[in-house]
Amino acid sequence: MSSPKVFRKLQTTLSAGELVLSATARQAHSGDKWFAAHLPDAVALPRSANAVSQILAFARRHRIPVTPRGAGYGYVGGCVPVRGGIALSLARMNRIREINARDFVAVVEPGVLTAKLQEAVERKNLYYPPDPASRADCSLGGNIATNAGGPRCLKYGVTRDYVLGLEVALADGTLVRLGGRAHKNKTGFDLHRLFVGSEGMLGVVTEATLKLLPLPPFRACLGIGFATTGAATRSIREIFAAGFLPSALEIADEFTLAAARKRTGSKQLEGCRSIIFVELDGQENSVRGEVRSVERIVRPLRPVFINRAFGAAAVEKLWGLRREFSYSLRDTGLTKLNEDIVVPRGCLEELFRFAAQLQKQHGLPVACFGHAGDGNIHVNVMVDETQPGAARRSEAALDELFKKILALGGAITGEHGIGLAKKRWWPLAASPEVRQLHRAVKRALDPAGLLNPGKFL
Repeated sequence: MSSPKVFRKLQTTLSAGELVLSATARQAHSGDKWFAAHLPDAVALPRSANAVSQILAFARRHRIPVTPRGAGYGYVGGCVPVRGGIALSLARMNRIREINARDFVAVVEPGVLTAKLQEAVERKNLYYPPDPASRADCSLGGNIATNAGGPRCLKYGVTRDYVLGLEVALADGTLVRLGGRAHKNKTGFDLHRLFVGSEGMLGVVTEATLKLLPLPPFRACLGIGFATTGAATRSIREIFAAGFLPSALEIADEFTLAAARKRTGSKQLEGCRSIIFVELDGQENSVRGEVRSVERIVRPLRPVFINRAFGAAAVEKLWGLRREFSYSLRDTGLTKLNEDIVVPRGCLEELFRFAAQLQKQHGLPVACFGHAGDGNIHVNVMVDETQPGAARRSEAALDELFKKILALGGAITGEHGIGLAKKRWWPLAASPEVRQLHRAVKRALDPAGLLNPGKFL
């Protein structure tokens, strides 16, 4: 722990309120939405890239750990300051600097909330597709640090696909501009993308230039219930086989729907053991025709119901049920261990069979829902912590889950990152050579190891 005297020295170099030592502020910046927390010694709340630079340069001189932080809505403990030091929040750097409809770019500070940018660009008939579930609360800087995704990444790609350029403060405080605002750029290494998904361990993003698209003029969505998960996964396979690429394609299993039925009181979910959501977008006539075609594809699988929504307002209303799933699982009173695993798209049916087997073997409910279109399913191991041996059984279940996912050629995380929560499985997911390569990059950019220490590197 660094002495308060050192931090008071830093305070004199910054503007008022940019370094806070109060117990309240330290507690508020001690964790994210995961279970772990650790108090930082100080909280930095810079308002400019120059202030970030000063903080990092000071920390480097005094060997003080720095843990960068977005909005604190992560699910893996990625911004927990496990070594104390400075919790560096970018929340006050929250200005949209530019939205350019001619260049199809937006220039933003890292503290801008994702939904705020989306609303601003859509008013100009533009589109920023990445849509993490917490988009109303999470920041673009945090999205960049974890390479966040969401339902629409099936058709449109993840955050990485929209980062054209970055301003980054390196570990020693040096500010560098990487990439640019051109939509194609092969000048040297693709360095700006090196920082996407780096979980705050290589540098601190102080500005981002993001690619925008034309806003699709029309949206439609189908919510299709099935009597079995097998019928739901087969319907997904048939939709792709027919040549359709929905903007989003989501799935949920029986346990998830039972919890949602209890929370929402929906009579329609009775007798429904799986559901898919299929969203299509584009020109209105073509979208309406595609909806009819998708319905023809799924009808032979005998759906329990088909709900239709046409137009943005109706689509958002239908998506309301999907957004209740996580809250519904929390309502059960069980501890929800949310694992954002990914399997190759063709392994969906095998994943759901394995989840059912895991549930029987360990006596723990397993709820699966998520982004079926790209194989990124949120497998939630539900734990009653009052039961003897629950922690041991849940750890064993997670060990088996990750081993299975890797055996299928999948990944242990699709959008949340590794942070602290998945640190235990990092050696399984990456070979010794790959881990060494990560360490080499880390040493090159942060030789003192001060940026977000204690995580998977």
